[in-house]
Parts: sequence; structure tokens; C-alpha cells
Amino acid sequence: MKSYRKELWFDVKKRREFINITPEVEKCLAESGIKEGLLLCNAMHITASVFINDDESGLHSDFEKWLEKLAPEKPYSQYAHNGFEDNGDAHLKRTIMGREVVVAVTAGRLDFGPWERIFYGEFDGKRKKRVLVKIIGE
Repeated sequence: MKSYRKELWFDVKKRREFINITPEVEKCLAESGIKEGLLLCNAMHITASVFINDDESGLHSDFEKWLEKLAPEKPYSQYAHNGFEDNGDAHLKRTIMGREVVVAVTAGRLDFGPWERIFYGEFDGKRKKRVLVKIIGE
């Protein structure tokens, strides 16, 4: 069995952003040489998420509105966590959207449904952030 590991870095310009990282993850899969196995992709920051969904701007806007209703950024004082930071909402949003995805690798490709793509969701950005790609298989 082979194992492959790589960190992908992103310079996130906004506090909240959804980035389609599928092309970068597919490059990792090609580099790995693994044809059959499993790919794990996870956020390396406690205020970020990796999830699978459709790459459609209306849906991304819906996510933003829905998450803001569930865990509004302001007022900062509503979160006990915000004693030294102002990102209590980002921790909650990450919990809702999830930490990682696992995708089957079949015949050297990500075994997706028709519209599935991998996204990095950032909820406390404006700096460099990273995800881990780990692939195991043959």
C-alpha cells in the first residue's frame, strides 16, 4: 500500500470565503500515483472547513446567509469565546460545515457524483491557511 501527504496553502483575502479546491486535490491524486484507495482532505485550522457540494454561486450565497443566521458574526459580545479574539462565530460555522471529506479513488480518479466538488470554507480569514491531503491505496 502507498501513502501520500501534501499540504495545500491558500492566501484567503476575506473573512469568509468558499474556494473550490477540486483541481488542486486532483493534482495531488495524480502526483500520488494511487489508482485505488481513499483520499482524505481536511482543514488544518479550527475556524475552517472542507466539504463537498455543488459549485454554484447561488448555493454559496445561501450557505453564507444560512450560516450567518445560525451563528452571526456580530455583536462580538454574544460569544464567551471572544475574550481575546472576535471569531466565536467562525468556530461554530466550522462545526456546522464539517472538518474533512473522504473520497473514494477509483481508476485513478475521484469517485464523485455528477456535481460534487471539494470546497475549502474559511470563516476567519485574511491570512494564509492550509488543508491536508492524505491519500492511501495502491
